[in-house]
Amino acid sequence: MSGRETVGVIGVGYVGLVTAACLAELGHSVVCRDIDPERVALLRRGEVPIHEPGVPELLQRNAERLAFTLDMEDVFRDARIAIICVDTPPTASGDADLSRVEAVIDALPASAEGAILVMKSTVPVGTGTRVRSELDARGRGDVGYVSNPEFLREGSAVADFRKPDRVVVGGERAEDVARVARLYHDLGAPVLTTDVASAEMIKLASNAFLATKISFINEIANVCERVGADVEEVARGMGMDARIGSSFLRPGIGYGGSCFPKDVTALKQLAGNTGYSFQLLASVIEVNELQKRRVIGKLKDRLGTLRDTRIALLGLAFKPHTDDMREASSLVLAARLVAEGASVVAFDPVAAARARGLLPAVVDLADSMVAAVAGADAVVIVTEWPEFRAVLDPAVRASMRQPLIIDGRNLLDPDEAVAAGFAYVSVGRSAREPERELHQA
Repeated sequence: MSGRETVGVIGVGYVGLVTAACLAELGHSVVCRDIDPERVALLRRGEVPIHEPGVPELLQRNAERLAFTLDMEDVFRDARIAIICVDTPPTASGDADLSRVEAVIDALPASAEGAILVMKSTVPVGTGTRVRSELDARGRGDVGYVSNPEFLREGSAVADFRKPDRVVVGGERAEDVARVARLYHDLGAPVLTTDVASAEMIKLASNAFLATKISFINEIANVCERVGADVEEVARGMGMDARIGSSFLRPGIGYGGSCFPKDVTALKQLAGNTGYSFQLLASVIEVNELQKRRVIGKLKDRLGTLRDTRIALLGLAFKPHTDDMREASSLVLAARLVAEGASVVAFDPVAAARARGLLPAVVDLADSMVAAVAGADAVVIVTEWPEFRAVLDPAVRASMRQPLIIDGRNLLDPDEAVAAGFAYVSVGRSAREPERELHQA
């Protein structure tokens, strides 16, 4: 071990809790502070308030190195590095809401003297300069500031932390940058040290580029449907080019979650605030929104009017292996289906509790996939949970009013779906029919 630290983590949501658990696994002592008493109480009891594979095991294994508190004084009693992981949600204008970051600065106790604040929350470029000015105005020039953006994917965040492509640390004082970089030494990852503004931009630019790849392949998929090409083959051929790469070339019904929608909008807004119109990102956002709604058109092509139909949505979370509902495509789909007069029933293995207050009140939440599809005129696969492949079971098909699958994530094999007796419609591939014709009820 290159040198253990006592580290503070301020904000124990998805990013904060994964960061705290993984730093503890590396041997650091971690004091976690959150403003939510219920969350702190849960964590003190050993309960995990989020669904993220691997986190419960890390918390249990490193319980002696982890402490949870509501008091900022507890953080700085021993810690000289405090990692800020608070939410920075978008405002109505598209700018990031930095009120929680400001609240952290306001709450800094005198005991934070000589500490380093490490910004892991995604913030607009220029936030570091703003925070530095605020600290100096308060006579806190002794407090250092470093930008250390996170690149964790929900559902695989622990693996991403343990095997990062790179660690980015931006700061003005070389000693602060070096001390923060040492936290990650044992990961053996490349470390990019840079200035604060560049570190802030790296995070926004990375996510905006990945979102652009998703919108691009979705546009290609839509053209493939019209010309008879198979987008899966097209993406495979594109990905073999080292200049392009195969990652994020999976077509579907749009990206969601806590990062891509917010970060793409934030970068577009940031550019606009400087007088520059980022037209490419405007198109990326538009394509993503339209992609979510294309499912409705595919249902109408098969069923005609959706009034009085029963549609089963399989998957609610924005991606598998998480319960995060932020910017989930299911929310848009459910609302549009209800507006079209359809009866909507949904199932998700882990996200139902979080979804309940976000979906239209008339949406039924089933306790199982089997219950969700019973009597349905169509099944829409919204989230690619592996267990949804069982929808091809003959008993599942027999329980449906009409055997129609709209596969919004290309989860299923078309040949297997047709062999199981389903009419099968996916993204960027030709629709497939079973030998028996699909009849409207």
